[in-house]
Amino acid sequence: MKATYIEYSETNSFSKTLLAYLAHDESIAPFVGNWPTLAGFEKQLKAKKNFNHRAVLVNRLKAQYGDLLHTSPAVVAHIELLLQDNTYTITTGHQLNVFTGPLYFIFKIMTAIRLSDDLKAKHPDQHFIPVYWMATEDHDFEEINHTKVYGKKITWDTPAVSATGRMDTDTIAEAVKQYTNILGLSENSAKLTHIVETAYLKHGKLADATRYMVNELFKAYGLLIVDADDKSLKELFKPIIKEDILSEKSFKAITARSAELEAKGFATQVHAREINFFYLTDEFRERLVLHPDGRYEVLHQHIYFTREELEKEIDAYPERFSPNVVMRPMYQEIILPNLAYIGGGAEMVYWMQLKSNFDQYQIDFPILIPRNSAMITDDNVAAKLFRLDLTFKSIFRSTEVLKKEYVRRHTKERLNLNDEWMELNSIFGKIRLRTHKIDPSLGPSTEAVKARLKKAINNLEKKLMKAEKRNHQHALTDIDNVKEKLFPGGGLQERSENFALLYVKYGDNLFRDLYKYFDPLDFKFTILY
Repeated sequence: MKATYIEYSETNSFSKTLLAYLAHDESIAPFVGNWPTLAGFEKQLKAKKNFNHRAVLVNRLKAQYGDLLHTSPAVVAHIELLLQDNTYTITTGHQLNVFTGPLYFIFKIMTAIRLSDDLKAKHPDQHFIPVYWMATEDHDFEEINHTKVYGKKITWDTPAVSATGRMDTDTIAEAVKQYTNILGLSENSAKLTHIVETAYLKHGKLADATRYMVNELFKAYGLLIVDADDKSLKELFKPIIKEDILSEKSFKAITARSAELEAKGFATQVHAREINFFYLTDEFRERLVLHPDGRYEVLHQHIYFTREELEKEIDAYPERFSPNVVMRPMYQEIILPNLAYIGGGAEMVYWMQLKSNFDQYQIDFPILIPRNSAMITDDNVAAKLFRLDLTFKSIFRSTEVLKKEYVRRHTKERLNLNDEWMELNSIFGKIRLRTHKIDPSLGPSTEAVKARLKKAINNLEKKLMKAEKRNHQHALTDIDNVKEKLFPGGGLQERSENFALLYVKYGDNLFRDLYKYFDPLDFKFTILY
């Protein structure tokens, strides 16, 4: 592939807050740690506290991978490196979208892989390990039960149960069949079909299926996959589970910091609750709330605890306490020797809301890295784009604007009537003067006639544009086709389309090209073709 880059601000697709962060806007500084630069990583490494949970983390990773380790030597090597004090992680996280979901899932992971290697090149005496944190405790099944391949939606239609990572895959066969049938017949499609069928038809839980599929795609890069729905890992989190539930410290800190962010004109993404944990079993994941009578209630389940009973429950069964969106990041930073978190624009914002909570618990706050964003197309689309006198930068404008600009560039007649209106406006000036001399009260009538004429002129301009568009209908249809190809459904390709057909076309070269052309600390939108 070839690559070209444009500024994020030129895409009109990213939030004010994210653009301010990339510009190192000082108004954002109180909400972040070190800036996402090589100098920022120098500071992060110097300030990083000792990490005391390496043996527990390594043991749990080995147990979670099981037999997969026999086929993944780069993964094994990275797990062993975690025992060394000079080894750090670069983490991204995402829900367990079936078949990996939209393209940006792949982009997140490749950003983590490339950044880890770039840091190793700058700090050869240190080790940097890319990590994918599986959001196995999330319960929003409707967000992850489908994917789109060339606009065709493929859905795993089954009732949601508890946390998605614990869901049985025994009803997913029909969705697997629909997905693999789209892939066609080729060496790459056969390889992807084998990966998908093995992942989802030979693993009983969605967490295990996702680990298998992601490992098969990225094991050559040594990507580590963490499932934090794990009793031994939750043991490390117990002190903060108790603090959040019994003291409501997180609620106070996050609410105050969110208000500060909004006061500076930036929209927030999440809201802290008084208690930021769910009670989790194989059957349900429900919020914990403090009942008016002083007991702690598991909503909708008729389960209650006194304060003393709840403390004992946390001590005995920490795996039953599942962090919500504002506490999951802290859990991550406690069980990993982490330097940076890679996420999308919305994730960057909600992490900014959490900085003061990290500070009060004296937990290192990671460097926030916006994931690489990209659009992938082919030479045919690129050639059509250039034949239409468009560029990869201009294609981000609306379809209607592109069509009007094309027609104006290619018509021999002037389509606006500005000059004619200026002449008419001058005439109305004379009319206004004459009517005022005869009867000043006729002024409003004169202005009304002028307004009706201006409206008629505008309508005539629209008819001229419409008539000229008919003369260029073929080219305008090409603009529609190019826009739909690059912006399916009117949005960025990466936010809806799955990687499947790109993998069928390019195979593992897809990942190699993403690795080659992504520059995680340059913060440019990448276009590959």
